[in-house]
Amino acid sequence: VQLQASGGGLVQAGGSLRLSCAASGRTFSNYALAWYRQSPGRDRGLLTAISRNGRNTYYANSVKGRFTISRDNAKNTVYLQMMSLKPEDTAVYFCAAARATSDQDLGIRAYDNWGQGTLVTVSS
Repeated sequence: VQLQASGGGLVQAGGSLRLSCAASGRTFSNYALAWYRQSPGRDRGLLTAISRNGRNTYYANSVKGRFTISRDNAKNTVYLQMMSLKPEDTAVYFCAAARATSDQDLGIRAYDNWGQGTLVTVSS
């Protein structure tokens, strides 16, 4: 599956932003999806994941309560709604896909399809 992330940009601290990731090439509903981010000098880290039916989600503690992942299987798109943004959220954000083994599978440790990344900059 090919992934194309978009929606990054510059936002002030406390603001909101929504990222989108459009998929093509394979049956979108067969995949668990995730958002990762990478800041300069740091490893890429998992932020959130969603199962193929959208009913199971995971959030890293750093974004829990502020970020929301969702998917629209009819539009082959996964979203990341980000609220209460902080300067430390500044990073390149990547979407990823993993072939799911069940409806509840979050695909963690199996993500092998990556989008190109979109830069989010949060100013203080």
